[in-house]
Amino acid sequence: MLEKLKKFLHWETTPKPEYDLTSQIYEELQPFRLPIILVILIFLFGTLGYIWIDNIDVFSAFYQTGITFTTVGYGEMYNMSDNGRIFSIFLIVAGFAVFSLAVGVMIEVIQKGKLLPLLKERRMLYKIARLKKHFVIAYHTQFTIELANELRKSHIPFVVVSPEEDLEQIAKEYKYPFFIQAEPHTDIAMKKAHLSSAKGLITLSKNIADNIAMISSVRLFEKELQRIPYYIMSIADSSTNVEKLLKLGADEVLNPNKLMAQKAAAIAKDHKIKNLLEEFLYSKETDLNLEELKVPKKSWIIFKKLKESHLRDLTNCSVVGIKTKKGRFIPMPTGDAIIEPESTLFIMGTREGLKKTRKLIRVSTKPKETQFN
Repeated sequence: MLEKLKKFLHWETTPKPEYDLTSQIYEELQPFRLPIILVILIFLFGTLGYIWIDNIDVFSAFYQTGITFTTVGYGEMYNMSDNGRIFSIFLIVAGFAVFSLAVGVMIEVIQKGKLLPLLKERRMLYKIARLKKHFVIAYHTQFTIELANELRKSHIPFVVVSPEEDLEQIAKEYKYPFFIQAEPHTDIAMKKAHLSSAKGLITLSKNIADNIAMISSVRLFEKELQRIPYYIMSIADSSTNVEKLLKLGADEVLNPNKLMAQKAAAIAKDHKIKNLLEEFLYSKETDLNLEELKVPKKSWIIFKKLKESHLRDLTNCSVVGIKTKKGRFIPMPTGDAIIEPESTLFIMGTREGLKKTRKLIRVSTKPKETQFN
């Protein structure tokens, strides 16, 4: 009943991190226990002492204890007896002793250097817990820096997880909004990055072994949660390593060297193509995008010619490629190309146009808009 009431009153609307640092913070604060207990006991002893010695009311005794114990110098708040003054001297000495103890404890905790980082990390974990459908980027590399810039421009949330001890400074320099200093493949790191609510993972280590460990760990974590598969992307420096990572469960593996060589070859053939992708696909000044859309088995467009779907007329998007279920790719298909079940359409258009296209190919009955005379 209490839980339902809390939910109704929205008392638990703030998402909580999957990894709780409270016990570690309490452990660091444990040395403060003794000074706090001594302060409470002295206040209790001083209040009862003034009541018994000078027969004053509780509030006056408590107030006199406070100003005497803290040595603020307000003086006597009532006509104090000699016994009361002697008792006040004892409270002043006790207050100074407890204050010295508290300062010593504070210096010791600060010198250990664990409390402030824990508090900062706890605040970061609560921020990460609010993310939904974000990407977890494993390892800080030059690729991470460039990728983070592009994700920020596209307003795609992400969390960088890397073992560097100075990751906080790195994050400030390269404007990583969310970061976790830890070995990315560990369960603790995945919980801190709130991988359970993430859309996918991008592992960018230059060491192939790190990427292998990362992919394997995420796939195991995925099975434990019994959730839909994560989208996993990685990099590799050779075609052999690309194949290894794909077999281990990566959805996409990029070879930076090969990509650079392909672009250089394309520019060498025709220098006019140099800015084509930057101007139309990657530019933030245009709304043009390229997207892969899988044709459902029950879509109304299956076994129809591309021109019969009227996709361009209805959505102002163009089909620039078709990949069949068997893996055959048809670049720049003609209007007579047949759309097979579970084939993939490579469609170029605006965000709004792509949204309309997704809706159009998912329906099983032929839309009225396609009834052309």
